[in-house]
Amino acid sequence: MRDIALVIIILLLVLKGMRAPWVAVLGWTWVSMMNPHGLSYRLNDAPVAMVFVLSALVGLLASRDRKEFVVTRETVVFMLFMAWMCITLPFSIVFDDSFELWKRVMKIDVMLLVTLAVLYSRRHLLAFAWVVAGSLAFYGVKGGLFTLATGGNYRVNGPEGGYITGNNEVGLALVMAIPLLRFLQTTVTAKWKRHALTGAMLLCGISVLGTQSRGAFLAVSAMLVVMWWRSDKRMLGLLLLPVLAVAALSFMPETWWSRMDTIKTYQQDDSALGRLNAWAMAWNLATHNFFGGGFSVTWPQIFLMYAPEPDRMHAAHSIYFMVLGEHGFIGLFLFLLLFVLTFMSAGRLRTQARLRPETLWLSSLGAMCQVSLIGYAVGGAFLSLSYYDLPYNIMALVVMGCRWMDNKLWLTDADTGPRQPQMDLARTPT
Repeated sequence: MRDIALVIIILLLVLKGMRAPWVAVLGWTWVSMMNPHGLSYRLNDAPVAMVFVLSALVGLLASRDRKEFVVTRETVVFMLFMAWMCITLPFSIVFDDSFELWKRVMKIDVMLLVTLAVLYSRRHLLAFAWVVAGSLAFYGVKGGLFTLATGGNYRVNGPEGGYITGNNEVGLALVMAIPLLRFLQTTVTAKWKRHALTGAMLLCGISVLGTQSRGAFLAVSAMLVVMWWRSDKRMLGLLLLPVLAVAALSFMPETWWSRMDTIKTYQQDDSALGRLNAWAMAWNLATHNFFGGGFSVTWPQIFLMYAPEPDRMHAAHSIYFMVLGEHGFIGLFLFLLLFVLTFMSAGRLRTQARLRPETLWLSSLGAMCQVSLIGYAVGGAFLSLSYYDLPYNIMALVVMGCRWMDNKLWLTDADTGPRQPQMDLARTPT
């Protein structure tokens, strides 16, 4: 029954996407982020993502819907990063594996460019945010309930077959999703929706703890500090946050505490030492190879040449050293520049969008996208999620939000819809 329902939903979205390519883009985002067909019995190996790609291409050619790709500093750097990854590919040390990973990354990046071309209205932006945040909230709510039911004695893992299969990866993804859920909460008026989103955020937070990921724990801690600092009720937060933190952490079992203690004693942790060795290997590799080593550098022969301890082979588990080792210093520069510019544009949304009631909702978007990126910057230092969709989707949200504000689209946007009461939006941390 579940497989039949999923097939019907996918077919309806694909057919609609041929006439309205923005629907196909949302379908692609849903499949890419949530991997729903992985939960079925017969569709887990089906090329569902490719079906949505074809639907979007048909829609782009056949539909009369507006299509407009606006060049911004973020999109220019993004395309330069794509081009640089294409340039470095022929210089890969292990070409066959690198080529397979390159195809996967390019598929995501090209669809992101399509996303920026077909999503332009307030309705499109909010729908995209709902799909991105909701896809992850599904696993956050599920993982939170699982953590409560088992007393935190078992780790929460992500869905099979994607970037966030492991506990560390899904933990960071949920950290980044929580601020997006908070943004969506400021756009709804029904109390039950606001309460449901509050429950989803709390369960996502519990699920992050349930992953027992040290990187995700540091990321959620940084995120909470930023949200508290930007809140207009700091004193209340100063009283409530420690109480909530103690209540949540006291629930976790001894195994969780033992794992978190290794943050302080990383010199005695084999995993941490393996990462440090991999970071040194990535630095040496980029120093000796201008184009880096390609998308696949965790190989014995590469560690033998560049690692301080060749026998301690370990994935970099860092977005920074991962890009450095794979694409050299230029690749790392473009990667960092992309998200620095995105963070700055989100800050411009946060401040300038408050000046008009029509754009007030974008102030919340900018603030929460900044919080998500801070979580990514902190947690990503210990996780290999350099090419994962989510941070690039956040970049797309910021670019679309800036375009909507700068072009004064509230004057012509038929999807602007009813205004959210200002008293509710004012509660958003800014």
